[in-house]
Amino acid sequence: MNIRANILLRVYLSFGLIVLFAVAVLIRLCDVQFVEGHKWRAMADSLSTKYINVEAARGNIYSNDGSLLATSIPEYELRMDMYAGGIADNEVFDGKVDSLALRLSQFFKDKTPKEYSRYLRTARRDSARYLLIKRKVGYQELKEIRTFPLYNVGKYTGGLIAVQQNKRIRPFKYLAARTIGYKNENVANGVGLEGAYGEYINGESGKRLVQRISGGVWMPVNDEAEVAPKEGADIISTIDINMQDLAQSALEKQLKISDADHGTVILMEVTTGEVRAVANYTRVKEGVYEEKFNYAIGGSQDPGSTFKLASYMALLEDNKVDTNTMVATGDGTYRIPGHTIKDSHGGIGTVTVMKAFEQSANTAVAKLVNAAYQDNPSQFTDHLYDIHMNERLELQIPGETKPVIKNPSFKSWNKNMTLPQMAYGYEMQITPLQMLTFYNAIANDGKYIAPIFVKEIRRLGNPIQQFSARVISDRVCSEKTVKKLQAMLESVVTKGTGKLMGSPLYRVAGKTGTAQVADGNRGYKAKKSYQASFCGYFPADKPKYSIMVAINGPKNGYYGAAVAGPVFKEIADRIYASDMEMYNDIPNHLVGNTKAPEAKAGESKAVKKIYKSLGIKALYADKSVSGIDTNNGVPYEELATVKGVMPDVKGMGLKDALYLLGNAGLKTRVKGGGKVVAQSIPAGNRIGRGLLVQLELQ
Repeated sequence: MNIRANILLRVYLSFGLIVLFAVAVLIRLCDVQFVEGHKWRAMADSLSTKYINVEAARGNIYSNDGSLLATSIPEYELRMDMYAGGIADNEVFDGKVDSLALRLSQFFKDKTPKEYSRYLRTARRDSARYLLIKRKVGYQELKEIRTFPLYNVGKYTGGLIAVQQNKRIRPFKYLAARTIGYKNENVANGVGLEGAYGEYINGESGKRLVQRISGGVWMPVNDEAEVAPKEGADIISTIDINMQDLAQSALEKQLKISDADHGTVILMEVTTGEVRAVANYTRVKEGVYEEKFNYAIGGSQDPGSTFKLASYMALLEDNKVDTNTMVATGDGTYRIPGHTIKDSHGGIGTVTVMKAFEQSANTAVAKLVNAAYQDNPSQFTDHLYDIHMNERLELQIPGETKPVIKNPSFKSWNKNMTLPQMAYGYEMQITPLQMLTFYNAIANDGKYIAPIFVKEIRRLGNPIQQFSARVISDRVCSEKTVKKLQAMLESVVTKGTGKLMGSPLYRVAGKTGTAQVADGNRGYKAKKSYQASFCGYFPADKPKYSIMVAINGPKNGYYGAAVAGPVFKEIADRIYASDMEMYNDIPNHLVGNTKAPEAKAGESKAVKKIYKSLGIKALYADKSVSGIDTNNGVPYEELATVKGVMPDVKGMGLKDALYLLGNAGLKTRVKGGGKVVAQSIPAGNRIGRGLLVQLELQ
């Protein structure tokens, strides 16, 4: 063999070896990829693991009466590992997959059994390790699903993966929705109590081990978290669910009647400052209102005539006037440089301060404040600043708007107009809750306290923090002035613009308000819109609750008494009717009652029991709500029966009559209804067993 042939042989041999090696590599690659691919992918997945946070169940929010306002319930996303340990064998999977498909179809009713079977078999063929079965599955549903074929092989080996997610629900739906609030991923700080007390409600996250599978998906290794999450604490709010329901229904009804843009109502307990109800409604379309914004704490604007109470407080406290001081309202106008102040109902002549307040005369209070403080306006505004009326109430929920109450240092202070206009509630910005808090101070004998929405935080049923109202000012004014202001507020309801809010059963004190709402930069000369309000408390002689009602943009009337008043009255009437503590002082009224309530004849034991439970004796009855009280007894005579002798069953009810006649061995025929008025066998006659007696009832 020559050299050339020898070289070519070696080249061909080397090339052949290279080709054989390449083919071997290719075969091995195919084997790894297609034959052993599942094995190696599983190994790679098992080596890529990490811990992720598991969200804790958030704490509950309760009402003052123990009703559940907000809670978290577990909700599951169901996934399936098509090659879990217990179903990795094809014989096991193929033998039960159709049964599983049938159960899933029957349970969820969203696919046919054939569609489910095809879906599961395709996922098996594609080696799916995290197949989505269903979202939003409840706990009770999950318990049943775990019994399905394949899934019942084992908790960790049957292929079912339940990923828990906590769903927040409000059992009472829209009641107190803005106060309860919400928290989600798109809101940084949350709203209402949910946001304000997130650090307590949220709890502590747990840890769960997950592994990465094909497609970059992270699949939980176990059903249970390696580090269990710690549930959040519970919040006990001051809201009373029945009062909240009442407030919302009364407000919504009046908004529809007046065709208003929006409105709010707040109900607060006078001595504790605990807010029992807050309702806020906004018109979303004709005749439809929803809670969109918390106007009670964020709706800041001119309060109007309800602010006159603060103006008269300053005047009385500085001895500038007294309730019997005379003031001239003239023709109902008061001209100041650049503006004319008008009374909506015209002039009422020269009247006392008490009368001017009753009739809500703008001219009267503007004249009095301007005359008393025009040379030293700070003396007037200092009263408001001294009691911190210009500051936020530091509420337990976010969103409160800072009040704007001017003083002479403000750039917008007008030496001719600001002071007299402030006197009747303009050139300032106050929220309805801030206004109510001031009225509540007057009801509370001058003690100015900030409202509270949360009274307690509990963990596992044990209190970890309790709250009481913060005292803003121990006394907004002297006791003498408070008494005069209380009398003025009550006089508004008995003699003035608030007569509609009066009640013959209890005393009410309060003040109507009607304020024109400024239209942004266009001011008050643009299209006119009003806020109608009423702020007050009841019972006036022993205040327990204070209420603020504010309705904006009413189309059918705009005066406070006609628009806001009905809401106040409905709430106050219903609360008074259901609060037994308010009846304690009702005097007893005794009336003659010489006849006991009628009762059917029969066994006296039952009648005695009924009479005793009603407190009946006889002769004189007390018609108070505490029950009937008498001083003589109802006479009773036990019925004695003789064997073989017909008993007297007249006057008895049918049950007692049949009992006696049956024991005597008689057969009965009954006609009519009521009590027995006649019997076919007279009482006292001799009788034998089996005789027929006919009873007539009426």
